[in-house]
Amino acid sequence: MKHVLNLYLLGAGLSLLSIFVRLMESLGGLLESPLPGSSWITRSQLTNTEPPNGLPDHPSRGV
Repeated sequence: MKHVLNLYLLGAGLSLLSIFVRLMESLGGLLESPLPGSSWITRSQLTNTEPPNGLPDHPSRGV
């Protein structure tokens, strides 16, 4: 019975953590533009820094 209680408490804690993380993400989305000099990186900034996955710049050999 003690194991069931531990699992229940673990599930409740993870649920509360998930709700907290979603609230923080929504608050971060409301701010949209971080303050200058801020060290926080938003998801949109991370996606903008990734190189595009397109064709290579050099032409293929042969043909």
